[in-house]
Amino acid sequence: MAVFGSLSDRLQDTFDKLRGKGRLTEDDINVAMREIRLALLEADVNFKVVRAFVARCREQCLEAEVLSSLNPTQNVVRIVLEELTRLLGSTDAELQLPATRKPNVIMLVGLQGSGKTTAAGKLAYLLKGQGRKPLLAACDVHRPAAADQLQTIGDEIGVPVYRGDGVDAVRIAKEAVEQVAPQSGYDLVIVDTAGRLQIDEQMMQEAVDIRDAVKPDQILMVVDAMTGQDIVNVVNEFNDRMDFDGVIMSKLDGDARGGGALSVREVTGKPIMFVSQGEKPDSLEVFHPDRMARRILGMGDVIGIIEEAERLSDEKSMEDAERMLMEGFTMDDMLSQLQQVRKMGGLRKLAGMIPGVDRAMSQQGADISDDQLVPVESMIHSMTKEERAKPRIINGQRRKRIAQGSGRSVQEVNNLIKQWEQMDKMMGSLRSMAMGGNQRGMGRAMGNMMRNMGMDPLEAEKLARMGGAGAAAPQNRQARRNSRPKKKGKQKKRRR
Repeated sequence: MAVFGSLSDRLQDTFDKLRGKGRLTEDDINVAMREIRLALLEADVNFKVVRAFVARCREQCLEAEVLSSLNPTQNVVRIVLEELTRLLGSTDAELQLPATRKPNVIMLVGLQGSGKTTAAGKLAYLLKGQGRKPLLAACDVHRPAAADQLQTIGDEIGVPVYRGDGVDAVRIAKEAVEQVAPQSGYDLVIVDTAGRLQIDEQMMQEAVDIRDAVKPDQILMVVDAMTGQDIVNVVNEFNDRMDFDGVIMSKLDGDARGGGALSVREVTGKPIMFVSQGEKPDSLEVFHPDRMARRILGMGDVIGIIEEAERLSDEKSMEDAERMLMEGFTMDDMLSQLQQVRKMGGLRKLAGMIPGVDRAMSQQGADISDDQLVPVESMIHSMTKEERAKPRIINGQRRKRIAQGSGRSVQEVNNLIKQWEQMDKMMGSLRSMAMGGNQRGMGRAMGNMMRNMGMDPLEAEKLARMGGAGAAAPQNRQARRNSRPKKKGKQKKRRR
């Protein structure tokens, strides 16, 4: 989420200053709100949106129950989080594709260079994974090689592309929906239209004609997240002409300020439905306003990590996880975990989803890149099968051989062994807790860890109080006492 990196740092710095105060005064709130306003304006958020946002936050923060609470700073953070979530959309928006119509039709519109053709392929890949049979319609007949680009994407993800005569965009869309899709059994057509300018009346009219010809169930506008607050004028113009249903935010992994992305919902009332972070086909995700707000405020997206891991998990990975927990952590397991990290979007994406990690790395000037995984993989591949299964046998001579075989230094091999030892130790601790049935201890440990990493205090507290088995512990202890065989021998007489 590089596009919000600077804004995230500024907001977190503001909250850090508040945390240094035991009690908050009205002046403290005013200073914090001024810094939040400046942070949003520097991120190129529309000034009207900023004014309304800060006014709502300030009004709630100045309530007596907030200022007089035991931890007013946490209340301020909570208020800003709630308002930021509201700014981004409050609730998740879903595609409305009626089951009574086959095929369903989704039409994509947007400016030139917004990443619309790529977004069409990513959306097709996402919906294909949900059991749909999509067909891509190449209706961009104005940009050279646009149909070739879409064809290349379609071949990569295994989705067919209908190109028609390559001249009449309206005819191509109509043939794809009325003839090709029904005859070939496709239940969804994604229409990729030509990118256009606001002032390009001819191409805007073409988009209107395509809409009238195929009557799409959903019209989605693809918006470049790196566009500044001028995005407001763009989406308003498209909304007046097309009345689109939602937004796909592309290039969310860019380095620009990206404040326009925070302005879309507030100004147009249209929800952000999907966001794209990266170039790979699987980089399009359903947009969750609450999770994005947490990430902007440095609280991470732990739920997102869990969902991504569940999506990639299979029966074998579950068996491997159980074996690691019961038998220990091997170098093969470490290699497997690195491969999973790549599938989940890489180190940079995961760092942004773990509370506090992204900011800590940026403060230290550390570069988060998947290139850092390559040396580790090469060292593990240089180990023998026995060494990967039993890393404890790797002595000094073996480490020297592994370093030479992988082109790394002995010090790097030593660091890898230390990392493995830490992981194995952690697995050992979890194994001890699991074997002892200490779920309460596990929940407390996980809750404390997440609190220290910057997770929302209320959620961390819930996690810390986990312990389904712990709740029934007194009854279990009593049952165990009753089931124990009584000791034979003389018993002491009770004192009268």
